[in-house]
This record gives sequence, C-alpha cells and structure tokens, in this order.
Amino acid sequence: MPPMGIRLSPLGVAVFCLLGVGVLYHLYAGVLSTRWAASRQKRNVDLRELLAVSVEAAVLGGKEVKKVREENALKEKSKGKTKEGASELLTMGDLQSHRKMYNLISNTFPEITVNSEEHDNMVDKEVIWSRDIPADIVDRIEGGKDVPAGSVTVWIDPLDATQEYTENLVQYVTTMVCVAVGSKPVIGVIHQPFTGFTAWAFVGQGSNMRPRSSYSVNPPKVIVSRSHSGKVKSYIQDAFGNSTAIVEAGGAGYKVLSLVAMPPGDTEQADVYIHITFIKKWDICAGAALLNALGGHMTTLKGEDIDYSGAPLNKEGLVASVGVDHKAILERLPNWDPDKQ
Repeated sequence: MPPMGIRLSPLGVAVFCLLGVGVLYHLYAGVLSTRWAASRQKRNVDLRELLAVSVEAAVLGGKEVKKVREENALKEKSKGKTKEGASELLTMGDLQSHRKMYNLISNTFPEITVNSEEHDNMVDKEVIWSRDIPADIVDRIEGGKDVPAGSVTVWIDPLDATQEYTENLVQYVTTMVCVAVGSKPVIGVIHQPFTGFTAWAFVGQGSNMRPRSSYSVNPPKVIVSRSHSGKVKSYIQDAFGNSTAIVEAGGAGYKVLSLVAMPPGDTEQADVYIHITFIKKWDICAGAALLNALGGHMTTLKGEDIDYSGAPLNKEGLVASVGVDHKAILERLPNWDPDKQ
C-alpha cells in the first residue's frame, strides 16, 4: 500500500515498467551480441572445404544461367545506370544463379559474411553441399588450412557479363566466387557455364591453371570492357603507343581468363587487363586470387593492393597481369583519377 497522500497512476506505472524492460533488453541484447561476435570469431573454417563449396556453387549457379538462357526466359529489367551511362541489367539468370550460389554457401558456412551482386530474400535450406571435394583439389590442396570465420568475406558474382548474356554473347559469361581472408583474396573460382570449364586457385597452395608460355609487352595486347570502356582506349594509346592492340570484351572474369593458359575455344588472348573506371569487388576478387596464385598481380592504377573487405566499390581502377613485369606496366601509365572522370 502506497504511503498516505500518494496515488500511483496506472499510466505512470506502465511507462516505468516499459522503460525498465527496454533498459534490460538493450543490456541483455548487447551481451548476447558481444558473445555471438566472439563465438563467430572463434569458429574456424577449413579453406579447402570452402574452396570445394565455392566450385560447387559456381557450377550450380552456372546451370541456372545456362537453363534460363536456353529457355529464353530472361525477363530482363534495368537496375539503373553506370557512371558512364550504360544500363545495368538484371535477368532471371542473375536471380536464379544468386539464389543457388548464395544459399549453398550460407547454408554450409552460416557464420561467414557473404556478399553477392544480387539481393533476394528467398531462403532455400534445401540447397546443401554434396560434401564432395573434387579430385584435382584433393590432389593439389592439403586439408586443415583453418582460419577464423570472422576473418572471411565471400564475394559472389552470380552472372558476370549480364549485358552480353542478354545479347547471347555467352562466351563472355561466367559465374564467380572469391574468398577473402582479412583484406586479401585467397580463393578464386571462375566458371564458364556454356563450356563447363572451371578455373580455381588457392593462393600459396595451388591451382588448376597456369600462365601462358609467352607474353608481349612492347606493346602489350590490352583487354578492356566493351560496356564500360569510358576513355580507356586513348589512355592505353598514351601509355603504350597508337599501334597497341586493344581487345574489347565483356565480363571481368573473361578478361582475367584471357591472361592465362586456357583450353582451345572462344577465349581471346591478352597480355594486360586495364579498367579505368569504378568497378565492384564481386567482379574482380576471384580474378585477383587466380592471378596472385599464379604469381601475377591485380592492383589499382596506382599500383596499390585492393582491399577485399568492407564496401563493395573499388574506385581506383585496375591493372591485371601475369607473366610480365607488372611494375614496368604501371610505370608507363598516365596519371588518372577515376573519381574525377
């Protein structure tokens, strides 16, 4: 019973109780969040298994990409415009591939961060890893390469070269998965859905790819984007001369594959890959890992390493090479600020 002369308002009591519950909730939620983060950091991920899952995801997504294209069920629409004014397209191939790839990796390793070019709320718990590690990975890569789950970021491109996909230029199309540990690209997978070929690499451990036996640098043959070229042609001619051969192609994954030894087919050969405008990390991370594993490089136009943690946008352009003197290539490039173009 309250003291004489004091009346307790039911509304006041209710507000006081709600405030108390709110304070307790935030305190408890903070403790849980801290404990969950610490638990996530302590969990380890076997990178050989993650490589196997990445290969399986890229192949699984590729099947969806090929099926949608063959059924002519693209249902394409625009996501907006690039800085250069080109349309960024989205098709059912992008979405269906994303759903398979994202859910497979997330279901297998729920504690790691997975970033995809596409965004979709469809959760499919039925997409599970087969537990199969391909024989070429078993032969080349030792197990037990564990890292804390909290240090891992996976970048997925469910369909690279969407513009070319809609034009039925399917030789440029790839699906890609990259695993970054900290800021460094460590695992890269580039799959060609319409040939069935898959390139993979684990930096410092092994790869099913190798550099070509020879490259030219005086001048190099330079591969560039056919849909995001900007002023790249004059930039390259300023660097290497007007006689420089410039190859226009779709897809960052395809361009990286043009730098390495590939099976006979539709992949053109180039000596250097240059991009002078903004580009997203899901477009380039897998290629960076592949080139690094083969002794090559993918840097900004200024020669700096690209950080594959954090935000998805790389604003500094890129230069990619293998089998040539990367530093010498960089020294010939004119000054360029992609942010001001």
